[in-house]
Amino acid sequence: MAGRRDGIRRTPAAAGEPPTWAHELLEHLRPAGRDVRRVVDWLAATVHAEVSLQDAAGTLVAGTRLPLAPSLVADLGSGRIASAAWEGDGRHQRLVRIGHGARTCVLAVSRVAPFDRDASDVVTHTAQVIELLLTAHGTSAAGHRLRRATADLRLAILQLLMVEDTVAARRVAAGLWPGLLDADTACVYVVESAPDRRERLVAECLDTTREEALVVRCPAMDGHVIVVSPRETTAADLRSLVGRHPDTFLGGSVWQSLARTATAYGQAVSALAVARFRADKTAVYAERTHPERLMDPAALRSWAARVLRPLDALPHHTRAELLATTRLGLEFTAVNTAKILGVSRNTVRARMERVESMLGVDFDDITARAVVHLALHTQINLLDGQAGTDPGAHSPGLAGLLADEAVGAWARELLGRLDRDTRTVRRTLRTWIAVGGNAERAAQVLGVHAQTVREHMRSAEPVLERQLLASGTDLYEVVLAHLAAGDLEQPVLAGE
Repeated sequence: MAGRRDGIRRTPAAAGEPPTWAHELLEHLRPAGRDVRRVVDWLAATVHAEVSLQDAAGTLVAGTRLPLAPSLVADLGSGRIASAAWEGDGRHQRLVRIGHGARTCVLAVSRVAPFDRDASDVVTHTAQVIELLLTAHGTSAAGHRLRRATADLRLAILQLLMVEDTVAARRVAAGLWPGLLDADTACVYVVESAPDRRERLVAECLDTTREEALVVRCPAMDGHVIVVSPRETTAADLRSLVGRHPDTFLGGSVWQSLARTATAYGQAVSALAVARFRADKTAVYAERTHPERLMDPAALRSWAARVLRPLDALPHHTRAELLATTRLGLEFTAVNTAKILGVSRNTVRARMERVESMLGVDFDDITARAVVHLALHTQINLLDGQAGTDPGAHSPGLAGLLADEAVGAWARELLGRLDRDTRTVRRTLRTWIAVGGNAERAAQVLGVHAQTVREHMRSAEPVLERQLLASGTDLYEVVLAHLAAGDLEQPVLAGE
């Protein structure tokens, strides 16, 4: 190392080679070293000076604050001059204007020694590097904001679809993705991976579907990506994506109308549970026999309308809001429902408590939840509003609907699968439902350990081919089977 009067560190360089400081400065442009504050600190150490980087408003961006002539800073900030030099009080200063995008900064270097050619070169080149870094950071930040805004817009569209507001969803989507929701039907897919891989998974889903599908980060589950697509090719595209990555799974719904996006989402989540145990890591919701399809359609419609009649006096918007929230609230937890709808969990609970009060039910009772779920499911699947339905028309009521021979046969076959297990799993399941799905209370009634109850429940799921430990359609169908078989008491509703 050799010293010079300018104080700049240097080693002898071969002819034609840049000085050492230039190599060091270039290192700050590498991806791992792109930090404006580190560059400013490096400049201060290299030229043995105090360095300040501030914006036009005087806010310190990096370095140490220096006393600067306001007139010079104003001229630099306005663009009247590009650089300036000042000497006084035993100090020498160099000021350089750095412009990047709509923002202007001033780099000020103050030291005791005068600026010779080498020191001036270091300051000039450092200013260029800082300008590049600030511009790159501004572009990156703008890109991030754009991606965040686009993601928020996709989530807003999904939330509108979840509450059956397809008109508003199409209107919002038309601006950025023309034709995306023009179809009447679509499939919903849920792709699952580790939470720390989700951002890359979102990007791959967008690329794989060529942005011809609605790709949304699930607001409720950190590792899930929701894809809503009206195109038949999406299923194959997503299967190919899942096949390329370990520990990635795909669940898909059957084709549904856009108004039934919430139903399709529930189907995709149910299929995802199956996909985790399949070799190809994918599954599509199985169109199995559902109890409502075994009931007389006219009697079922009349019964559902009568059960929900207490809500008919509400304004249309309020009624639709309460019903949409309750449908999701019966499928998912209040916290996850709130995330899906973009409201607070207290709002979800308040809406569901209002429905409870009006229908005269207690949602802590799983049988009540199952019966209201059946009415809501009937409304959207068979009723499509209230047109053509007379709530006062004769209906055999829930008892009559469940007493149908076809329903009884379905219930006996489903629950009979558990009779082969010698551990009284069927009795455990019935008790667990009766006490509101609480393993500890069920264990007290049965005189066993709570862990035994949980093991029985988990062993019943593959036998019944339904998820039981999570609220949703699967559990409610099993509850209806118990009601039809006479194993549980039927709840009383105000409209019955």
